[in-house]
Amino acid sequence: MQMSVLFRIAVVVALGGAVDAMATPLARPKLRPNLVVVVADDAGWGDFSFVGNSSVATPAVDSLAHDGAVLEQFCVQPVCSPTRAELLTGRYHPRSGVRGVSLGQERMAPDERTIASLFHDAGYATGCFGKWHNGTQWPYHPRARGFDTFYGFTEGHWGDYFDAEMEHDGVFVQGRGYITDDITDHAIGFIEDSQQRGKKPFLCYVAFNTPHSPMSVPDAEWNRYADKPIEKRGPDGEREDLAFTRTALAMVENLDANLGRLLATLERLDLARDTIVVFLSDNGPNSSRWCGGMRGKKGSTDDGGVRSVCCIRYPARIQPGTIIDDVTGAIDLLPTLAGLAGVDRRHEKPLDGVDLAPLLCAGLEAHATAAALAGRTVVASFGGKVSVRSTRHRLDAEGRLYDIQQDPGQTHDLAAEQADIADRLRGIAAAWRRDVLDAVPKPTEERFSVGYPGAPLTELPARDGATHGGVARSDKAPNCSFFTNWTSPDDSITWMVDVPLHRRTLVHLPTRRRGCDGHALRRGQRGDRYDSSRMGSTAEHGRRPHTPRPRREFFQGVQAARPRHDRA
Repeated sequence: MQMSVLFRIAVVVALGGAVDAMATPLARPKLRPNLVVVVADDAGWGDFSFVGNSSVATPAVDSLAHDGAVLEQFCVQPVCSPTRAELLTGRYHPRSGVRGVSLGQERMAPDERTIASLFHDAGYATGCFGKWHNGTQWPYHPRARGFDTFYGFTEGHWGDYFDAEMEHDGVFVQGRGYITDDITDHAIGFIEDSQQRGKKPFLCYVAFNTPHSPMSVPDAEWNRYADKPIEKRGPDGEREDLAFTRTALAMVENLDANLGRLLATLERLDLARDTIVVFLSDNGPNSSRWCGGMRGKKGSTDDGGVRSVCCIRYPARIQPGTIIDDVTGAIDLLPTLAGLAGVDRRHEKPLDGVDLAPLLCAGLEAHATAAALAGRTVVASFGGKVSVRSTRHRLDAEGRLYDIQQDPGQTHDLAAEQADIADRLRGIAAAWRRDVLDAVPKPTEERFSVGYPGAPLTELPARDGATHGGVARSDKAPNCSFFTNWTSPDDSITWMVDVPLHRRTLVHLPTRRRGCDGHALRRGQRGDRYDSSRMGSTAEHGRRPHTPRPRREFFQGVQAARPRHDRA
């Protein structure tokens, strides 16, 4: 690791849940700290210069690693939504109903308490900027999950990175410039506004959507990479897609520059010392580029798919150069940040994460906490696969055992040689599958509410719709698709929704923003679906003063419309 290390904490922590209750809380800080949590999208562990990648320069991330703490073996989930759910709740993602990234599987159960609601209830201003990806409609929307303000998009994929249309507290507006720059502008505005409103402490969640595709970047960043040699190659060697790698690293450098702008804002406002800054990525790299020799990439439950950098800077309490060597995870961030801030983290539901604050701050409780939490494992899961990681070993989804410290590429199966370790981890995997993955019943169909109390509007995006007749998706990935091939009045698109009683719903069908030209609609009843020739609609809600409509309604398009690009 290319940094000066002032001291090292060796800690082994145990399985989550009840463990959190054993951690001795730190004394409440005299000044409540602010929090800035920054998440990259599809950036691999190897995409940063402080871990040894000489093909990229990330001075802002490097500064966090040097000036704060590095969680050396920090594990997330293989894809976006599950990791975000774990960060937000401190609980493994299946517990909150998050099972995937689209078609409703990304929605986080409304009864889960988020880090935003936790800090909001403690008197913090809370803002979310960028990619949400844990539900679009209320009560899944960030404004319904404890955030005072939201600027960004709720979907998992955004198709345009320049002057992109964005949502700002329920109103769709035109963004300005490159999307990461635009997101940062609004996050900085939130921080500045919080200081003008009586210097209220704040939680600023900045969820960048790069280097996720589409692979596009401003000219200034690309010009540095167009002909740049890539010294660190991934597992494909000479077959590596260098154009993709160059674009990804250029996007990472842009992201790093914007992180630098956030850090500079904290310095300018004299907030840096008492602000906790966290940086991580949501999963492994979105291509086979260099990742420290680890096996796997995004979507994989192996180390390359789930190991992320994680840096935590808090000058008032965390010594520069602190390193925690042992396995940690996204589930730890909620209890740890609450512990550092002195916020009551008691939940109605038990947490899986561990409060690492005593270890980060090297307090008197650190040794006792480490001893009490010995033997920890964390679990990665996607698509029905389950893999278990301890500080030294990984049991992969096929039951093979690897010594990660000696074999990061997972090439030599030790299951026969170290059968006792393999059997222990297999037992943990089986228990996790039974008690976590299979414990939450899967819905028979994915539904959402139109007219949910408190919702200013409800989006009906193409992602959540179903096609009938000749209508087709433009792409197999729903998050980045629109509806096309609408050729007959008999064709239709449906959204499976619930409409509360005593609600009046007005459906808007704007032709420029998201969909079709020339609508002619009639209202009728057909089971429990909205049916429209829209590819993406919004609904505004108000209380109906007289006889309520039926609980479920449907709108059917009677005129074929020319499809246009939809962002869902």
